[in-house]
Amino acid sequence: MLAHDKIHPRHYLYPLAAMLLWAGNVVVSKLAAASIAPAAITFYRLVLVLLVMTPFVIRPLWRNRVAIRRHWWQLALCGLMSMALFQSLSYRAAESTTATNMAIVTALAPLMTAILSVLLLGERLTLGMAAGGMLSFGGLLYLVGRGDVLALLHQGVHAGDALMLLACLVFALYGVLLRRWRLAVPAWQSIYCQALAALLCMLPFFLRLPKGSAPLNAATVPLIAYAGLASSILLSFLWIEGVKLLGPNRCSIFVNLLPGLTALLAIVWLHDSLHAFHLIGGGVSLLGVLLAQTVQRPLFARSDKQQYGT
Repeated sequence: MLAHDKIHPRHYLYPLAAMLLWAGNVVVSKLAAASIAPAAITFYRLVLVLLVMTPFVIRPLWRNRVAIRRHWWQLALCGLMSMALFQSLSYRAAESTTATNMAIVTALAPLMTAILSVLLLGERLTLGMAAGGMLSFGGLLYLVGRGDVLALLHQGVHAGDALMLLACLVFALYGVLLRRWRLAVPAWQSIYCQALAALLCMLPFFLRLPKGSAPLNAATVPLIAYAGLASSILLSFLWIEGVKLLGPNRCSIFVNLLPGLTALLAIVWLHDSLHAFHLIGGGVSLLGVLLAQTVQRPLFARSDKQQYGT
């Protein structure tokens, strides 16, 4: 965004609405855990995304086929990570952890992205990343230990929390690769290609599902509709517009609202209980994320040779 562009207060509604839809998707994931297999809802939502987007995207996609062909494997890998693996792991995690825990772990994505950017892109390690990383890790230990940091030594990590952490790492890697590759493909065409690649990846798993684990009925169709229309298409549009109007750094701060919004929806919709360890562990973790995003002072000063490029 250009420095002279004016930011209107209504521009902040885009990432805010996106986070509200994302919180709803976490709750939907929890509801889906009891009624449909993770591979099935992932497959159905991708089918729905492609059906809705095809009439609007197919012609510009064909005109841009040269660029698509040039970046096909990168788009396919991004689709595998963001729309197949991340979503499937999230649905699987919902079977054995709470919606609030899922949202708190997901909110660590900006911190994970920053750390992976240091490792994979050569970006400088900042004081905020170092301090924020330690704070977030401590908060996460307190959260998954349900108020006892040492509980993990005796009981281990709950499967759902571990799967959600892995899903978050996959999503962070996806963001870093997008930044590294800077694909010359318009956003909607990129989303469409990624969805198509993810659908092809999910097809073998969908075909091998046990009978009765992929029902389309009154309980599952609304969940699939939300996951495909609200979470995949509308959320993507709102986030893309938010980044365009506010910039990626301002938008990333809104991810910190995800645990709170999800907890509120889970209490109202799922009748979940909010405990002190959610507030303390989640609060400490989010404080770490905020430190990583706002404190940009380098942890190590450049040497004179590095500073002057000699």
